[in-house]
Amino acid sequence: MESVQETPAGGGASVAAGPEGAVAPAPPLDPAQRTGAEPLAQLTALLAHRSADPADPLCAAHLHCPPLAIAVAADLAVSALNPSQDSWDQAPAATALETLLLKELAHLVGYEPGAAAGVMTSGGTESNLMGLMLARDQVLGAATGRPVELTGLTSHPRTPRPPRILASASAHFSVQRAAALLGLGEDAVLPVPVDHHLRMDPDALATALDACAHRGELPVAVVATAGTTDTGAVDPLRACAALAARHGAWLHVDAAYGGGALLSDRLAPLLDGLGLADSVSLDWHKLGWQPAAAGVFLVRKAETYASLARRAAYLNPADDEEAGYPSLLGLSLRTTRRADAFKIAVTLRTLGREGLGRLVDACHDLALAGAKAVRDHPRLDLYAEPVLTAFLFRYLPTHTDTGTGTDPHPHSDPDPSRTDAINAALRRRLLREGRAVVGRTELPGTGPGRVRLKLTLLNPHTTPAEVERLLHMVVAAGRAEEDAGL
Repeated sequence: MESVQETPAGGGASVAAGPEGAVAPAPPLDPAQRTGAEPLAQLTALLAHRSADPADPLCAAHLHCPPLAIAVAADLAVSALNPSQDSWDQAPAATALETLLLKELAHLVGYEPGAAAGVMTSGGTESNLMGLMLARDQVLGAATGRPVELTGLTSHPRTPRPPRILASASAHFSVQRAAALLGLGEDAVLPVPVDHHLRMDPDALATALDACAHRGELPVAVVATAGTTDTGAVDPLRACAALAARHGAWLHVDAAYGGGALLSDRLAPLLDGLGLADSVSLDWHKLGWQPAAAGVFLVRKAETYASLARRAAYLNPADDEEAGYPSLLGLSLRTTRRADAFKIAVTLRTLGREGLGRLVDACHDLALAGAKAVRDHPRLDLYAEPVLTAFLFRYLPTHTDTGTGTDPHPHSDPDPSRTDAINAALRRRLLREGRAVVGRTELPGTGPGRVRLKLTLLNPHTTPAEVERLLHMVVAAGRAEEDAGL
């Protein structure tokens, strides 16, 4: 098989046009001639050649890791055996393995393993939903004196305190989505201002919580982020925990990205205070190098999980559990569920925390080297130093003042809308030509001048020279857009 492109050339229409004939049903064959080898080879080649390859150094847009070979092999074993985690008799070994793994991860987070509880999830979006669901049930239920998960929000028309969720302006969009699904409404989420590094401002959080009290609103949850998707920023976790406790709010920490820092002696101190959270999201398909999905949801106190408990006679009858056949059904929002803990357990048994920590450190070093290359290039502007393995930057068109001497950063931009347009267009040019996958985002705020490009470096085998090559490609694409009339 030929090497895989960084991304298929030609754009979305070109990619969509390719598979139509390939997935059409094959003509009937004589049973003796039927074989899956040809369709498997054909469709695998199509998938490979029309995919973005996260192992390629020029594919660096998202939190999309190249999975470890040992984890892929473990995932294949799970697919072949096909255990389902909703009852013990479908997954005896996998049930025990997930329970043991979650105890280990609870200890890594800073929880007391014997007191904590948790489950494997599809990722941060599901984990954040679970954290906010338990926050709603615990805090709003206590305020109303009724079990919200049973009676619903409409049964509390005289609730004097409208519920609120406080999250940073850089928090993941799944926080708003969860509020909508939980019946609280997206407007219940109050954005808290961030600093230049896109970390939640603890003084602004304190002010927002005091304002809730003044308006007679109920702060159900504070959502802190440990590793924002754009810059890897980590909110001040201890300050958030203290403020949430002062106002009786649940603290959920979205550490889907930054949780990987726990594997590194160098970066783990960034997550100081994580063990104070009521619930935590982790994603091992980011800085854990697992095939998706490998999400983890944990709560500090198992008793706060009570509202999720469910009994289904055909899956987890009480007498079976009393007889020693434990069920994970009441820990998850899903029923049928893959044994995703297995690949993580195999990886930990193979590499250990130390081995995975070396991979985290390698990607952090790569981000630092990439940021230096941006600083050193007169046509590139670095937004902030990397915290984890990602950083934001932009291409500076010729109309910007790039400064002189040792200061390569622009002092003025007379046309920020054009700068935004060129940066957005150069990224699409790289995609259209099948040359590279670079991320794109926007800084908080309003008005032009907020578009930034993003490199998210999750391949520990990429070299600084390869990252610098990618940055030169960005500059060349930016110049091409200017030459084309932008």
